[in-house]
Amino acid sequence: MRRILTLSLVFSTLLCFDALADQLILKNGDRLTGTILKSDGENLIMKSEFAGEVKIQWAAVEQLSSDRPLYVLLKDGQVIFGTVTTTTNKIEVQTKEAGIVAITKEAIQLLRSEAEHTAHLAEVERLRNPGLGDLWSGSADAGLSLTKGNADTTTIGVGAQASRTTTTDKTSVYFASLFAKNSTTGDSVTTASSVRGGLRYDFNLSKRVFAFGLSDIEYDKFQDLDLRLVLGGGLGFHATRTERTRLDLFAGGAFNQEYFSTGENRKSGEVILGEELSYKLSSSTSLAQRAVLYPNLSEIGEFRFSFDTTAVTRLSKSLGWQVTLSDRYISNPISGLKKNDLLLTTGLRVTFGAGRN
Repeated sequence: MRRILTLSLVFSTLLCFDALADQLILKNGDRLTGTILKSDGENLIMKSEFAGEVKIQWAAVEQLSSDRPLYVLLKDGQVIFGTVTTTTNKIEVQTKEAGIVAITKEAIQLLRSEAEHTAHLAEVERLRNPGLGDLWSGSADAGLSLTKGNADTTTIGVGAQASRTTTTDKTSVYFASLFAKNSTTGDSVTTASSVRGGLRYDFNLSKRVFAFGLSDIEYDKFQDLDLRLVLGGGLGFHATRTERTRLDLFAGGAFNQEYFSTGENRKSGEVILGEELSYKLSSSTSLAQRAVLYPNLSEIGEFRFSFDTTAVTRLSKSLGWQVTLSDRYISNPISGLKKNDLLLTTGLRVTFGAGRN
């Protein structure tokens, strides 16, 4: 009798646990139980007891029911809070205030559990009123090539970039350097030595339009360039903003000061015409690209052009492998020097902060 009573209690407890769990039935007939955390309209994330967090395609969900209330954000902006169940043709949300609200699956933009919704509101507030040291994310790159023996060469490439993005503005800084030497002939000869860096600030004037200011510096031994200092600003347009693709177009003006080791100094006004693209090639590989044309206003017909692109393949949460191509073209270099300088570097990338994937 005691054994029968114990088995009955265990069985009742299991039934109770199952009844309290959120449930999904997929189009292939599979059934999942656990806790619905959130859905972004493409994927739904459920936390189960034994499998942990499971990501399911939203289109693959045939039926769902939640024992716990969920926040349901519709595509028209309306927010509904209550338990969710699926009927034959509709999804019903049992609310305290309005009773049962019937909606279509296609009308749902987001689903969030109470915990996820609380975390979302906290993040929104943090983005609205961040501290100066909050929200920074970025990466650091390093590449090294060595040969010893009959050939004695060293090539070192390093770089770093960081940004702080809020709902109203974005601050970006970057730095890149390449150094190479060759001692094959017995004498150490430097074959590459360049440093580039900059600071940019963007402020959103509206959802699509932004204003920006920038400052760039550059040193290149083999252009006889001791320092190029560029101060500029203008307006930009967020042309594309999706989860996979982001494209900005911008234009403005700049003041360029160049100091050369030959003793020649040049100052000029410039136009800024540029675009910046980021694109996810796959779940593990992304591409970032930036191109800017600087027509010279002080010497009509002359111009500068800069192009940078980086492909990164994620190896782990914080580690990736990057390949970077950087080109600088100047139509009026110092006499006897080439117009174009091309840098190609590759190596490890370490990411940090909120932007880490």
